[in-house]
Amino acid sequence: MFRSLILGTTATLALAAAAQADEALLSMTWDEIVAQAQEEGQVTWYVWYFEPEFRAIVADFEAETGITVTIPDVNSADDVLNKVIAEQALEATDVDLIAMGGATALRIEPSELFMGPFLPALPAADTRRDTIEGGDWQGYAVQYWGNQTGIGYDPDRVTEAELPQTIEELEAWMVANPGMFGFNFENGGSGPSLIHNVARNILGVTMDSTVTETPDLQPVYDWFIENEDNYVITASNSDSITRMNAGEFSMIAVWEDHIGGLIRRGEVADRFQVYVPDFGMNGGGNVVAIPRNAANPAAAMVLAEWLSSAEVQTRFNAEFGTAPANSEADSSFALIPDEDRANQTVWGAPLPSGDVVPAMIENVFQR
Repeated sequence: MFRSLILGTTATLALAAAAQADEALLSMTWDEIVAQAQEEGQVTWYVWYFEPEFRAIVADFEAETGITVTIPDVNSADDVLNKVIAEQALEATDVDLIAMGGATALRIEPSELFMGPFLPALPAADTRRDTIEGGDWQGYAVQYWGNQTGIGYDPDRVTEAELPQTIEELEAWMVANPGMFGFNFENGGSGPSLIHNVARNILGVTMDSTVTETPDLQPVYDWFIENEDNYVITASNSDSITRMNAGEFSMIAVWEDHIGGLIRRGEVADRFQVYVPDFGMNGGGNVVAIPRNAANPAAAMVLAEWLSSAEVQTRFNAEFGTAPANSEADSSFALIPDEDRANQTVWGAPLPSGDVVPAMIENVFQR
């Protein structure tokens, strides 16, 4: 009990000290924040994907600011979040900036873990976003990555006029083209997004619906079982793309940024296109936040500002095919037409994908 009391007191004192430091930093002008960031001289950014690519990209930030960026190898965003939680009682954590999915705000209280709200302190704050995938970060994080699932297709085999927009049209297309549509249910989120949105539509759940409990999924099971001779289950996001590139499929579930990056690197055919059907596909993106006890909070703020700037968002769009997270960025390099983005749905609401996809795996795909 005494040890717990000591730990509790230590944590309280550490959080109080961090809060005072945060308040002092956020009261500075932007020029003063940049000056402090350069005095800190370094920042450690934990991001769980594209680490080699991001290391190359932030070289420009280092050249512009003189601030050294370290990007460690990590397995997942949750691993880093758990590290931040475990180290919140320390005087300082080595996690200066953490990348997370936007929906993470639905399961944590941002103000308890992260410095802020820092978004209002960034230049041109109104061009940036902090609400994504149904999660409201309340200024304690800023979006730097926009992603969207959709249906990738080979225009040499499917014309734009033939693209299915409704569940009925998708079923009719699969019946007419058996085995030409592929998607995964594990090792990547593109297939689960398709499964989730087919389920929503079959159950009559719109984005305006209020769902208080998981409905009976039997009609969804029936639809997938009745059509199982017409689609192909793949091993992963990557497997779907590889097999379409080899000519096995005409259409697949994909992430826009995933296939976009492969196209730009010349690893798959550059003719492939992506669209978001009227029945919806999940999208959103990722944010960066600064732990309350970050060792280099000013440098983290400056990097967060740089990552979410119009210039860098335009670059991400051109190099990765991401959906820009800054209203002043150029989105002309995106694979998905702007008008299709109105069909974006989210993972967490109103019928959470976690209430659908595991049940589908158990009762349909692995039955």
